[in-house]
Amino acid sequence: MAFKFENLKIWHLSLELTDEIDLLAQSFPKYEIYSLASQIRRAANSVSLNIVEGSTGLTNAEFRRFLVIANRSALEVVGCLYLAKRRSYIPDEKFSELYSKIETLVKMIQSLINTLND
Repeated sequence: MAFKFENLKIWHLSLELTDEIDLLAQSFPKYEIYSLASQIRRAANSVSLNIVEGSTGLTNAEFRRFLVIANRSALEVVGCLYLAKRRSYIPDEKFSELYSKIETLVKMIQSLINTLND
């Protein structure tokens, strides 16, 4: 693999999550297409894209900064999931499944952040 991010487990996990979120958003009501469906997709995409962008930085501090942004985007996905659950767009089981995956990803990203030194 040619790029650093391609070797990162967190990046692969974020791609899987992005695919799942995209499928989920397709099931939202049509009137949410430019609202919650769009927001949750953009937040999920942001996780993997910030991992990619940060991994190309020249310093650990820069990589750390992008990983923090990726974590914030992952938490934004959680917020969107709560909204979708409250609006009855997703069942409790699907919410719990995705929540657990995001929680794992956030912990993994935070662990990587903690290992990066200047």
